Amino acid sequence: MTAATDVVVVGGGVIGMTVAVTLQQRGARVTVLAADEPADTVSTVAAAVWYPSHTDQDPRVLRWARETYTELGRQAADGVPGVVDRPTRMLLRHPYAGPPWWAEVCEDLAADAARPPYTALLRFTAPTVEMTPYLTWLRQRLEAGGGRVLRRRVRRLADAFETAPTVVNATGLAAGQLAADPAVHPVRGHLVLVANPGLTASVRDEDDPAGLTYVHPRRHDVVLGGTYQPGVGHTAPDPATAAAIRRRCVALVPALADAPVLGERIGLRPGRHGGPRVEVDPDPAGPSGSRLVHAYGHGGAGVTLSWGCAAEGADLALGG
Repeated sequence: MTAATDVVVVGGGVIGMTVAVTLQQRGARVTVLAADEPADTVSTVAAAVWYPSHTDQDPRVLRWARETYTELGRQAADGVPGVVDRPTRMLLRHPYAGPPWWAEVCEDLAADAARPPYTALLRFTAPTVEMTPYLTWLRQRLEAGGGRVLRRRVRRLADAFETAPTVVNATGLAAGQLAADPAVHPVRGHLVLVANPGLTASVRDEDDPAGLTYVHPRRHDVVLGGTYQPGVGHTAPDPATAAAIRRRCVALVPALADAPVLGERIGLRPGRHGGPRVEVDPDPAGPSGSRLVHAYGHGGAGVTLSWGCAAEGADLALGG
């Protein structure tokens, strides 16, 4: 072990980097071990809007989502790179039975009538994040406080105890093997990027019978989505899927009809049956006094839950 590090975080995606920054804010000396540069992780593929997509109702998840919403809103107001509060429109096709379980987090959420095939239109403000500048900002913030990011692929979590007595496992999809967790599985996501014709509001139709549909504008482009394919573990291009995504999004937002296609992104979300795992491992498999904290399995809601999970993960890592 080295006295230079109190906690080692394994994983350099948005969860790992957020946990690392939170630990540092609480006085810990932190090293991140990342198989890839943070800017090259699957987190950069994400549309990265605040929304608990494919996440079951749970008081703990609601708390994480609320804390993250508050923190990202503060960051947007402070001009943190890549973070913007955007008006969001969510179209519903099922009978409207009242606000969704997460609605209390968004203080401005309102429901309006909508024309068929929709039954209601939800309006609210949600933080959005451009992941490449944001992950760069997180890394710079960590390093400015004395933290380190090292390129190192960890083959066994027990090996990370050579760096520090406390380890946080934020390895996402790799946690299936590293933590011997059969609940972890890939969820394939496919996005199309087009030039932004002047859009400022996010729009989503999750119940489109043709497939999940969302339109998320950013500074210079618009993210069109998408797919959510549990158990599909490849990232090979699929022109037919890309064309279908674009058709659905143009039908939802006709202003996109002439927007040039800039590219596409395909990534594997770190899904987990039963929801995210954020807890102390009772058998850390390290030297006496070691502590292993798991923080993985966030699926498509990593950004949405990031700061709340980081706060809880930091508490556990520091003995809370």
